[in-house]
Parts: sequence; C-alpha cells; structure tokens
Amino acid sequence: MTADFSLPADPASAWAAPPETPLVSQRVRELLAQVFDIDPDAATPAPATVVAESRLTPAATTALTDAVGGEHARLDTASRAAHANGMSYLDLLRRRTGQAPAAPDAVIVPGDETEIASVLAACAAHGVAVVPFGGGTSVVGGVRPDAGPRAAVVALDLSRLDRLVEVDVVSRTATLQAGLTGPRAEALLAEHGFTLGHIPQSFERATIGGYAATRSAGQLSTGWGRFDALVEHVRAVTPAGTLDLGRAPGTAAGPDLVQLILGSEGAFGVITEVTVRVRPIPEVRRHEGWRVASFAAGVQIVRALGQDGPRPDLLRLSDETETALGVATAGEEAGDGCLLIIGWEGSAEDVAHRADAASAHLREAGAVALGEDAAASWREGRFRAPRLRDELLGAGLLVETLETAVRWRDLETLHATVGERLGAALDGARPIVACHLSHVYPAGASLYFSVLARQDPDDPVAQWQGAKRAATDALAAGGATITHHHAVGADHAPWMTAEVGASGVELLRAVKAHLDPAGVMNPGKLLP
Repeated sequence: MTADFSLPADPASAWAAPPETPLVSQRVRELLAQVFDIDPDAATPAPATVVAESRLTPAATTALTDAVGGEHARLDTASRAAHANGMSYLDLLRRRTGQAPAAPDAVIVPGDETEIASVLAACAAHGVAVVPFGGGTSVVGGVRPDAGPRAAVVALDLSRLDRLVEVDVVSRTATLQAGLTGPRAEALLAEHGFTLGHIPQSFERATIGGYAATRSAGQLSTGWGRFDALVEHVRAVTPAGTLDLGRAPGTAAGPDLVQLILGSEGAFGVITEVTVRVRPIPEVRRHEGWRVASFAAGVQIVRALGQDGPRPDLLRLSDETETALGVATAGEEAGDGCLLIIGWEGSAEDVAHRADAASAHLREAGAVALGEDAAASWREGRFRAPRLRDELLGAGLLVETLETAVRWRDLETLHATVGERLGAALDGARPIVACHLSHVYPAGASLYFSVLARQDPDDPVAQWQGAKRAATDALAAGGATITHHHAVGADHAPWMTAEVGASGVELLRAVKAHLDPAGVMNPGKLLP
C-alpha cells in the first residue's frame, strides 16, 4: 500500500530551481501588466547571497564542535546562507533586493538528544543564541537567526533526527523524530499500512518537529484535526533538562503540558520526538469541486456541514475574488460564484455514505457539482504556489498571505473588514485581496487571505509591514486570533498581549525563564 497525495512528480521542484517553463502563463502575464501597470517580463534574477563573517569565538566554536563532531559543525558560507531565513514575503524580498541576510554564525547538526543537550549547554555557557531549524518554511520569521543581546547565533539543524522510532499497530500510534520531512514520514508509515495524513502547503519541506512547534494545520484538518490534536506524547530537550510528556490517551493530572510545548516555536527548547495518532491508508479518496452562488451562501453550507454533518475531511470555500483568480491562472474563463472543494477519505463504505449525504445537502442548497477534476486542479496548483509566488515577486508584485480563525457569527464581517483594511493600507498599489475559508470547526473556521499588489519600489518592506499591521489590528479588534496555523514567530509577537492578555504573556515568560534561564532559545519569537 502506498500513500498518494497527488504531489508533483518532483515535489521539491516547487521550492528549488525555477522550472524551465514559467508557471504564470502569457495570458495571465498580460493581465497582470494591465491591472498593475508593470512589465512582468522585465524581472531580474535575485543577486548572489552574501553573508558576513562568523562571529563565534574560538572557544564557542570548539565547544560546539566537541558537542557534535567536526563534520556536523558547519561554518561554511553555503550552509549558513541556506539557514538565513524562512519563506515569508519579507524573507524573499530581502534576498531579492540584495540585502545581506542575517545568517547564523554556524549550522550545528546534532544526531541525538545527548548532543542537543551538549549544544544547548555550550551555547548558554558562551552566550550564543540557538534557533531550532527544520524545513525552513516559516512565513512569520520563526527561523530568523536573531542573536538578541548575544554576540552570535547558531541554527540547530535537526535533519539527522530522521527516524520512525516505533509503530504501535494495536494503539494506532507512531513515534517520529523531529527531523523527518512530511513525505519521508508518510513513506515510512506506508510500509506499515498507515498514514499521518497531515498535508500543509509546506508538506514537501516541512518537518514533524516544525508541525509540532507551530501547531500546524493541513488540508484534512476539518476531518482529522490539526497536528497538535494528533499528538499523544512529546519529548523536548531544554536548557533546564529533558521533558517527557504524555503518558496516556487522556489525563486529569493538571494542565496539559503537552500542549504547552506544542506551539512553543523553539523558545522553550527543542522538540525531538512526538508520538502521534495514525490511520490505516484510506481505501478511497474522493475529492470534488462544487460551485456556490456567493461567499455568503457558501458560508451557510459549510457551517451546516461543520456543525450538523456529515462532516467532510477536506472543506475549503474560496470567495469570489480567489475563485476568479484561481480560474484565470488555470487558463480558463472565470465563472460566477465561488468554488467549494470538499473531500472524504476512508473505507469505500464510509466515503460513499458521507459523500452521498453531503452531495444531497449541497444540491438542496443550490450548489452545482463540478466533479473531481476541479479538486485535482486545486491540489496541483497548491504545491506550485511557492514558486509561483517567487515568480510574481520577481515581476515587481507584492505577494503575501495572512490567516486567522473566528467564530461563525463574526466571520463574514471580519472577512469584509480585513479586506477593506488591506485595501486602504495598500491604496495606490492597486491591491487585490482574495480569501478562502478552511479548517472548519463547530464554532467557526479559519480565513486565509492572499494579497497581490504593485510593489513599492522605494520601500517594499515598510509597504507590507504597514498592511500587515492594519490587518492584524483588525483581527485583534474583531475577536479573531492573530494566527491559526502560521504560528507567532517574530512577525506576530507584537500582538501576543492582545491575544492572551498581559498575565498570559507573563505566564509564558515565567515558563521560558525556568526552562531557558540563559535566554538563548530562539530570541525574538513567540513573546513580545
């Protein structure tokens, strides 16, 4: 049995070298030129990366080398540049505009928890900051190598922690090391007939540790739950010692410390291993596209399925703008209404039962079936997005996303408000703001906004920071979360007090002070 997630033939191609054929068709390039008054064919390649000399002292270098061995303590320019930033618009923009990235002073690649503990001790002793690094896919500055008040910072690359430790076929759990990528984890589980089925857009490069550290959500989270909901047990090495949390499927032994570590973004310590619930590889995967009359009509349909069932595993509703943009990119004429992607996975009997009942509800609500091809086109385009974004950025466009989650009663108002705030903040840049609803809960859902605008040639960084600030202020004021699955990182940290309150922030600071007394773990992230 194999796990098939309809990835490109070479999934890594979406993150690696540019394809031979541009992803943006000539017709769409002409449309972009007309809408934004730019020349999309005049893009210039990004300049070569330049990094400063390492600031590690000889004593710190020796201590780190002793901890992991010479070949796993890398000070070469290529290794450091590869760990300089994540995948946010600002990260890509800084590279493309020739700004030297704030590269780590070394890349340290431990092989086990003992070596990690030695690295953290060496960093605390020598005043060196540590940034845990998995796939480097953060879009909120979560892996930005910030030294804080210290003289140097190292990236702690977890790629050597890449084992499937155990599969418990009776309990249907699997223990995975933090450095496993999504595709590798699925391949190893498939050998035992199981799947984790957690498929975020960063699936090709993101790691198990990154999923846990950011409380990641995937395309099946409506039915299967976010990653943090799948975790039964977690191990983490902190400067104060190793945490081994989660003894049973459920407990009343005080607050859930597993959830305290999930989402901690490397600010408390290094997640090394998780035990997660897994499922047998689905016998059937049925994903379909439907067209609904409007976003408002679609919200009512989605809410009914989320609250009253039958609950799909995959549920995603694009608003009118995203629907039109998506169809245009596929080279087809834009139709009216909104695109709804819905999917079920499991046994043939279960899928048929849920899908048929949902289809009857959709038709009764006025939705029009588009078939499985529409869902297949969406899946294919989903994994092309990273390279597509880089192409558009190179053409002189601002291309970025932000996401939230909100209760049903406030969802449509917030959808309109955030779009208005982004439009006003980017006035003059001809902004297009698109959105989709996904990750459905009984009480609400996630909204994911995509922004396309003409890039400010004088100060593109300040341009997006102003728009991001306006949108996030609206989220905080509108009762929504500042982040649903992109985590806090550096970019959302200023709004953490609005999210959890002053006492909540102080509680997190107290946890960090206990677990990380020297303050070396991922400075500038999570906490304001």
